Amino acid sequence: MYGKNVVVLDDHPEQSKNTHRSLEAAISMQFASDSAELFRHLNADKATLYRCIMDVFAAAKRQYRLQLRPDEVLAEGRWPNGSPRIEEINAALAQLAEWGNLESHPDTARVSSLSDFYRARFLYRLSQGGEAVESALAVFVQTLQRRAELQTVALEDIASRLLALEALAAESEPDVAKIHETLRDLVRVFEGLAENAQAFMAGVARSIELQQAEASAVANYKKRLIDYLERFMGDLVRRSDTIARLILALEPRVDALLGQVAERESRDAAPGSAQDQANAQDLYLQGWRERWKGLRGWFLSTGHELPQAELLRARARSAIPQLLAAIAALNERRSGRSDRSADFRMLAGWFAACTNDGEAHRLARAAFALNPARHFSLNVDADAALPASTSWADAKPLRIHPRLREYGEAAPRGPLPWVRDRAEDRAFLALQIAEESLQVEAARKRLATGQTARLSDLGELDTPSFGLFLGLLGEALSEQAGPEMAVERQTGDGLLHIHLKPLAADSYARIDTPRGVFAGRDHIITITPLRGAL
Repeated sequence: MYGKNVVVLDDHPEQSKNTHRSLEAAISMQFASDSAELFRHLNADKATLYRCIMDVFAAAKRQYRLQLRPDEVLAEGRWPNGSPRIEEINAALAQLAEWGNLESHPDTARVSSLSDFYRARFLYRLSQGGEAVESALAVFVQTLQRRAELQTVALEDIASRLLALEALAAESEPDVAKIHETLRDLVRVFEGLAENAQAFMAGVARSIELQQAEASAVANYKKRLIDYLERFMGDLVRRSDTIARLILALEPRVDALLGQVAERESRDAAPGSAQDQANAQDLYLQGWRERWKGLRGWFLSTGHELPQAELLRARARSAIPQLLAAIAALNERRSGRSDRSADFRMLAGWFAACTNDGEAHRLARAAFALNPARHFSLNVDADAALPASTSWADAKPLRIHPRLREYGEAAPRGPLPWVRDRAEDRAFLALQIAEESLQVEAARKRLATGQTARLSDLGELDTPSFGLFLGLLGEALSEQAGPEMAVERQTGDGLLHIHLKPLAADSYARIDTPRGVFAGRDHIITITPLRGAL
């Protein structure tokens, strides 16, 4: 039957290819399904129990113990919620074996009777897939928990390994075994340095959550980090030059050394033809050349690119101003904290201080911008004769077309509506702006005389003059260091110069305005127009 199948497939090469593809696809799908089963214990209902059991088997693997019994798992496990019953352990072990994380074998070592022989007793050990999953999870946890380090000791080790390699290369008959061992140590130390440096360069700005840290913790961390960076940069500058000189000294002989090491490694290659042995040696040699190129690029420039050691030093230097800027931002937030919750608490205090509902309504309109929205022109005919100050309760209702709610637009498809002529509105606004400009100009001429006067001598001020006076007074008082200090400054528009000097604490000034009385401590004020202001 087997021979018949082979003949048929040979007679139909296209069918044979399709069959092979189908088999490969089926095997791939089965492998993916089995691989997914190995991770099911991580999100199962009893994930904590399963992980405790797998930790026991992982520890046994490190201790070179091949298999465990259920009672041994129960005794050696670290159970966060108390020791489970042996029946739960047996059920969990059976489930893990079904998923492929463990392998089970009959346990006949403790059999003392025929009934014990027929009773289900099993020994469990890690399967190949379960061991791979545990190794992957261990690497995953280690990577997440690893902190970026700048290894000054690694620089010293690299320099010492290069010195030893230079001494071995200078011998008349180099010891290939020692050269191989030295190169392995050099590569292992260098890879650790490169990985940690890369992690540091990527995450130094996130070393501490400054937004939630106390000021003392930030100050202590700043001092430790700066000392740490200064120590590393000093050692990096000192060691990099020595390492670069050693690499340049080894350049003429390093290819021969790498070839000897690759030849020694190729002896362990799987048996094959002479060509296979040569290919294995070339593969090992290429790997060593790439490692040496990476080491060389770390401490020597390649073309127009700076060496990685210089980039690391620049990144370490830039970490210091970044930390100082973060601390400055933290101090700024601490000195003038303003957030939504604080604003609402302040607003609640203002509402509580209102004496009647009218004041509370006016405060609500000002705080939440509860102004009329008639400028939307939803109903032109109804809004034509209504001023903007009209209350919603007193105004006619607005008729909103259902199309606006359904489609987000009120105008149906078809010809565009007539454009509303707003020439009269623009003329009215221009007239208002001109009148306001004249009023402001008159207020400036009255107040900005350049002469010294007391606030109590200003007398009655009209609305434009009082508005200008309040604006100037606010700008001056914002610069005042204390209530007894004189202040002078230039206005923000650069048109006026103000000088304000307080009088005695018991002095009194009163200014009458159309909107009320302004009273308080008397001051001497001088408002001088600058060149081109008037």
